[in-house]
Amino acid sequence: MRRLNQKIDRFCWDHPRFGIPRLMLFIIGGNILVYLISMMDRTGTFAGLLSFQPALFCRGQIWRLVTFVFVPNTSGILWLAISLYFYYFIGSSLENAWGAGRFTIYYLTGMLLTCLYSLLFYWITKLPVPVTSGYYLNMSLFFAFATLWPDQMVLLFFFIPLKMKWLAWADVALFAVDFFRLLFSGARGMLFTYALGLALIPVVAVGNYLLFCGDWLFDRIRPSRVKNRAQQRARTIQFKQAAKKTQAQQQAQGYTRKCAVCGRTDRDYPDLEFRYCSRCAGYHCFCIDHINNHVHFTE
Repeated sequence: MRRLNQKIDRFCWDHPRFGIPRLMLFIIGGNILVYLISMMDRTGTFAGLLSFQPALFCRGQIWRLVTFVFVPNTSGILWLAISLYFYYFIGSSLENAWGAGRFTIYYLTGMLLTCLYSLLFYWITKLPVPVTSGYYLNMSLFFAFATLWPDQMVLLFFFIPLKMKWLAWADVALFAVDFFRLLFSGARGMLFTYALGLALIPVVAVGNYLLFCGDWLFDRIRPSRVKNRAQQRARTIQFKQAAKKTQAQQQAQGYTRKCAVCGRTDRDYPDLEFRYCSRCAGYHCFCIDHINNHVHFTE
């Protein structure tokens, strides 16, 4: 995961124009538009035309690969307004921290993983498990936000102050309740295999979060003794060896400092400020743009 995140960061740096700026604004706008059209749709079939149906997708309805994220998961206008507000707040905050490129990759990866899971389940079991909305994908944004800023205060329902980490735990509880509710629905008459397919959709959304934010999560929940011991071992043993090797390579190539994320050097950018990260294991230099925005090295 760490190497994957480093490659994503490097890709975003090499392609600064990649990504959809204000992506959540488009997602929210699409939800509002679909909600308004659904309210005027007397047949009640419009939302079904946008949800991801693996059987219909295989027949050529490829727009379902994208349009399911525009389907709202609630019919109440009050809950819809509250949920869309939180989606925009959290999505825009993640985009500002990660950049439009990384956030776009995160969201598109979640969409593809969800649809790919539905397709694989359909091909294996011949049971069409639909993805009716982007609810679980959007809810996974709460996990990412809470991992980066666990002590951030938010106003639940606009008047209850609550730290983001506690709201994320509530989100975990909702995911667990939905999982067991859908799973046990198979014991109440629904085919158990089909119920299992529905119950695993929230798990896929969590998998996307772990793929992109697992490094930060594991760093936070890692026992302090083990973490401090690993950091001390990295400073006293690995740092000296890595420093000698890195300095020898840099002298041979004609520069003294090189950013481990974007690859810029003090030879090409003499006015650029470089720093070293104390949390990374080994001897790693970063430019001022990435000293506080990079995946920490562990070995």
